[in-house]
Amino acid sequence: MAFQSWRPHGISDIRTRTGTYAVNRVTSSATGGLRVAVICGGLSNEAVISRISAAGVSEALRANYKEVTVLELDADLTESLRRFAPDVVFPILHGPPGEDGTIQGFLEILNFPYVGSSVHASSVAMDKPVAKLVFAGAGLPLAGQVIVAENENLDEAVARVDQQLGVDVVIKPANQGSALGVQFANNPQEIRDAMQSAQADYGTVLVESRIVGKEITVGVLDTKEGPEAFPVIEIVTPDATWYDFEHRYTQGLSEHVVPARIPESTRLQLQNMAVDAHVALGCRDLSRTDFVVGDEQIVLLEVNTLPGMTPTSLYPDGAAAWGLDFPDLMVHLVERAATRR
Repeated sequence: MAFQSWRPHGISDIRTRTGTYAVNRVTSSATGGLRVAVICGGLSNEAVISRISAAGVSEALRANYKEVTVLELDADLTESLRRFAPDVVFPILHGPPGEDGTIQGFLEILNFPYVGSSVHASSVAMDKPVAKLVFAGAGLPLAGQVIVAENENLDEAVARVDQQLGVDVVIKPANQGSALGVQFANNPQEIRDAMQSAQADYGTVLVESRIVGKEITVGVLDTKEGPEAFPVIEIVTPDATWYDFEHRYTQGLSEHVVPARIPESTRLQLQNMAVDAHVALGCRDLSRTDFVVGDEQIVLLEVNTLPGMTPTSLYPDGAAAWGLDFPDLMVHLVERAATRR
């Protein structure tokens, strides 16, 4: 069954066989008097994506609130916030310093309620090696890993990777999102070259066993009844082997299939795992958990505490499949944050 999502005309339709969920768990009535500030931009590699997300978020909020402003993450932000005096701040920032707890701590110091996870949950989720310790403690399935420090000897690191994981691996920065800096390797020289460039660009490097399978994501939304998992989304990239930065944010290069074409029992398992990961990290309001589902195993990749809200983003598609359109989703998140005033 196909349905109309919030996305502009021309973007691949979502396919679903579940129909629309009855969403009486979510109260989406807006308090029109709230002043909402949307923060975007900054200096990260994902700043442009942040601004695209902010455009859609602010447009949806302006339909429900009288005073909505978009503020750039820059040296004038403190003064801009004090001048506007928002009741709620919606940080729609991707990568450091927006997803790693920095902006969250800044807003807490200024005593502004904000959408999304706390300082602690944000910082832990963004640090992939630390987050994996939390996931392991919660009994969630993970790929084998080797952590390579910023200044570690590369020859020794390659030998350690070969011994512990073999040579078919994924090399990624320890604290980036949107697949930035991710590289694949299948021999010692490729591993060394990938680690060298990742160290130079990002510092600490995470090397993981490569798992072949379907790329899957599950959104989670906090409701009055607790965290709820959205329908499971399968990500299809017909012209590529994986969901890289270009395919995430270029219209028409990927398709989101809802529900994922996997057994129903596996979909339920993934939804439970996404909620477990959300709770284990202490996430608040929203999160999105990425998985790879192979023939015989499930691997949790990471949790995003501020998932993208662009026209090609996964989280709004999951909400739509659950029966919650984009404007109501935005209102729900703002109203939850407003209760923390």
